[in-house]
Amino acid sequence: MALEPWRTGRVIKIEQQTHSTRRFFIQIPELEKFDFKPGQFVTLDLPIHEKPNKRWRSYSIASWPDGSNVFELCIVLLEDGMGTNYLFNQVKEGSELTLRGPVGVFTLPDEIDKDLYFICTGTGVAPFRSMIHHIITHNIPHRDIHLIFGCRKFGDALYANELKDLMRKDAGFFFHTCYSREEPGNHDHLVRIGYVHQVYEELVNENKIQNNGELKPASFFLCGWKNMIDESKQRIQALGYDRKSIHQELYG
Repeated sequence: MALEPWRTGRVIKIEQQTHSTRRFFIQIPELEKFDFKPGQFVTLDLPIHEKPNKRWRSYSIASWPDGSNVFELCIVLLEDGMGTNYLFNQVKEGSELTLRGPVGVFTLPDEIDKDLYFICTGTGVAPFRSMIHHIITHNIPHRDIHLIFGCRKFGDALYANELKDLMRKDAGFFFHTCYSREEPGNHDHLVRIGYVHQVYEELVNENKIQNNGELKPASFFLCGWKNMIDESKQRIQALGYDRKSIHQELYG
């Protein structure tokens, strides 16, 4: 497949999502429609270094294909990150960015014939937001979909209200949030204190009991920080799933 050409994108809107996270809405004026598969990413060429490979930063598309030439990126500011510091301090509404995409194979299967576990931390929720909106918007048949989102504090759960609304629209979609730096209390059963691992392990074991002791067919999509992904791969295989059932997109 031919590589997409570098294009010029115009930042048409910036929204502060949390204290350290912003939503960047980017239009591609030369295209009538920016088409992509949910889960894909774009690469930005930022003027932060002489060498091209030190200028490039890749971000998953947080929006879903809607027939327009606008897409959204959700980006967290890294204190020592040259790329994110440029985006947060130099880029304004009206700024132009050089970008290439869409790229990537971290996408939905052609047929969703088994349960899906979307496991993420931080802005790793972006590709899953895209996938879930796409599935629900187009009424794509699916089995149970569990989005398990690991955060530190309650305010860190990006798109939380929106994803809760989607859960109310689709009886087969479940949104679980986990908070590693909050205190136990009276929370909704889909809110956990701790890490993502306990959630998917409990769900898999519950399904196993209901399935007469047999593992229920499932695919696991992991997106976020390396430590979470590495531990998840080990734990998922320890549950009895093979490596082919695990798909990953690494952040950071």
